[in-house]
Amino acid sequence: MFHDFTKKVIKVQAPARICFFGDHQDYLNLPVISGTINRFIQIEAEPTNQNSYFIQLIDIDQVKNIDLNKKYIKIKSEDYFISSLEVLKKAGFSFNQGYKIQISGNIPINAGLSSSSALVVAWIRFLLATQSAKVSDEQIGKWAYEAEVNFFNQPGGLMDQYTIAQKGLLYINTLTTQTVRLKAELGTLVIAESGLKKQTLSVLQNAKIFGKSAIAAVYEKVPEFDIHSANESDYKKYLPLVPEVYQDYWYATIFNHLLTQKARDMLTKGPIDQEKLGSWMNAHQKILQEKIQNTPEIMQKQLKEARKAGASGAKIIGSGGGGCMVAMVAPEKCNSVIRSFLKAGAKSAYEIKLTSHL
Repeated sequence: MFHDFTKKVIKVQAPARICFFGDHQDYLNLPVISGTINRFIQIEAEPTNQNSYFIQLIDIDQVKNIDLNKKYIKIKSEDYFISSLEVLKKAGFSFNQGYKIQISGNIPINAGLSSSSALVVAWIRFLLATQSAKVSDEQIGKWAYEAEVNFFNQPGGLMDQYTIAQKGLLYINTLTTQTVRLKAELGTLVIAESGLKKQTLSVLQNAKIFGKSAIAAVYEKVPEFDIHSANESDYKKYLPLVPEVYQDYWYATIFNHLLTQKARDMLTKGPIDQEKLGSWMNAHQKILQEKIQNTPEIMQKQLKEARKAGASGAKIIGSGGGGCMVAMVAPEKCNSVIRSFLKAGAKSAYEIKLTSHL
């Protein structure tokens, strides 16, 4: 087998993401507002004379070897290295040049910042770089979603992959997959790591099933109903049609969507009022906490202390049950908010910045 050692070392990276508005909405085909931050998964690879990818996962001290001559029939759940290869092979690419690969990063794992999606996007960027292929960010997001979610029939939506692939602050219409770039004027941002592992699958499955069931109950009786244009009066009007077990999720679906629309309008048209954005973030968190019940008590306390220390808005990130939180703060309150998170028991807290799409 011929190996091309004229190929240079490949270096790629992909950022972490935060959902600011619209948590638990993308799998209902409702929009989200999410952005990428300056925490990354990085891949560095150099060509070898082997027909394999020898992967060193630096941060967790593990290695993995992928034989490029092997046909993988039974693929282990969440083996995104292989699923990404299969998705790209289906798209017409072929892989035979071996590489020695190092993967590292500073995104907290299992914490709501989409470390797994960042890994998938970075891996697909590496695979495409081996082909010298020029592909749009939108297509990379689509392939990443196929490799991470569809391939393993997981319950998540497309927000993570599409945001990380396209970078910046985005409004994503998850029904059409169209994105709108927003004004990245959210003030100073602080991330706090709770130290609790998030409960992705259990929280997502319940929220997805119950949310869809609530909407379906209304459509069954009112076929002309459109969830995308629903308002507060629709919530009250159709509440009696929703079985009691789904009513909290009916509330969450309607009012999270309305908050996302208000935030989109401000971040698109301006003027930007960071205090008001923060109040909407707090309202969003209240719904996540009380209706979807995705915020453990210790994290509720940490969020409360951050607000008392001056955060205009603070919320949990990701599916919930644990993980990270984000706070919007005025620059002069940044240090006091960080201290408040730590004093309330957070494992770590630090300032982060939104990354550019350029």
